[in-house]
Parts: sequence; C-alpha cells; structure tokens
Amino acid sequence: MSATRIPSRLRRLNKVQKISVAGVSALGVAALTFSLVPSNADAEIAPQAAAAAAPVAFTNATGTAQAKTVQNSMIEQHSTAEKLVKAADAAKAKAAAETKAKAAKAKAAADAKDKAEKAAKAKADAKKRASEKANRSTPRKPVYANNLDGWIREAMSIMKKEGIPGSYEGIHRNIIRESSGNRWAINNWDINAQNGIPSKGLLQVIQPTFDRYHVAGTKKDLYDPVANIVAACNYAADRYGSMDNVDSAY
Repeated sequence: MSATRIPSRLRRLNKVQKISVAGVSALGVAALTFSLVPSNADAEIAPQAAAAAAPVAFTNATGTAQAKTVQNSMIEQHSTAEKLVKAADAAKAKAAAETKAKAAKAKAAADAKDKAEKAAKAKADAKKRASEKANRSTPRKPVYANNLDGWIREAMSIMKKEGIPGSYEGIHRNIIRESSGNRWAINNWDINAQNGIPSKGLLQVIQPTFDRYHVAGTKKDLYDPVANIVAACNYAADRYGSMDNVDSAY
C-alpha cells in the first residue's frame, strides 16, 4: 500500500491532535500489517487453496479490502484534524478582529473626548479674548475724589461734553473767592438774601440762576458741588464768555 500524504496544514496541529492522528495512523498500520502477514494456520493451507482464494481476499494490487478501510479511516481522521485547524484559525482570526475592533472603538472615543475638550477650551479662550477686548474698548468710568479737586474735575468732564468753557484754574480761583471751598456756604446779608434768594454753594449761585442754567445729568440740588459748578460755569459762559473771565462778584 502507498503511504498517505499528510497535508501541510496538519503541521499546525496541537499536541493532543498530533497524538490522536499518530495513534490512528499506528493502529492503521498495525491492522494493515496483521492483514497482510498470514498466520501459522494460513501457512498450512495448500498453495492451491491460497491461489483459489486470492481473487476474493485481494481487491487490487495496492492492498486488501481491510487495508483500504484503514486507509479511508486515516484520510477521514486527517480531514477531521484539518477541520480542527481551520476552526482554530477562524477562532483566532475572530478574536484578533474583536480585539482590533475594541481598540478602534476605544481610540475613537478617546479622539472624540480630546476633540470635545479642545473645542471647549477654544470656546473658553475665545470668550475670554472677547471679554478682554470689550474691557479694553470700553473706557472705564473715572472715579473722582469727594473733595474740591474731585468736584472740579468731575464738573469739567461734564462741561467738556456739553461744550461749556472753563479751566481748572479759573474755576478754582472763583470758588476760593466766593466760598473758600465750602459746599454749604450761604450768603445771608447781600441784596439777593434781602430779596429772599440768597447765594449758595461753592460758586454762590442763586436758585433762579441755578434752575435756568442747570445741566441735565447733574443733580437738581443747589448745594451739590458738581451741579453748582456746572450751572455757574454755564451761566458765566453765557454772560462773560467763560468762568476764566470772572474776577469778582458776578
């Protein structure tokens, strides 16, 4: 009988599979040998009887029917082992594909998280820059001191917007002459007082003059230092051209 060629795929059989195939092969060879070697009883049969039985016992020149059965069994075992190898390869490939898919999914999730964090950071940075730009473009409202210097400077800022002339020196000079810088100063002895409308405040303004020359945006209070200065300067600008031109009672 010719030897059966074992496919190259069987080289990858695991230890248990190799033992199984080797065992089957050994049994097949043993059975084949047993069937081909005659026993002592068979040796005693006359050559004529052996010759007569030969056409029945042998199916062809390659071996007996029993040998053919063993050969078929071996081929079937080899086929089964090959199927096991294919199944193992398929399972291995499936596991590798699942691992690769999990890795890809994890990477996609990580990339999405990183993208979201970058987008959030970019948005926060843009908002911060916009806020800083707005703060730079919006002038801060000045804070003036609650004293004579602060009152004059605040009044001059309003006068500038309203187009009312007057310098710091001219305003300060007339305030010192009229009230010595006392916002609550009142004249109860001059002609205005005798007429019931005494002069009041830093620049000693009577109520009718204050009401006529009051500037919107300032308090309607004759004693308010800023409102008093702005109204007085507005009156001086109308009558004298500017508070800078006033050097005495006006």
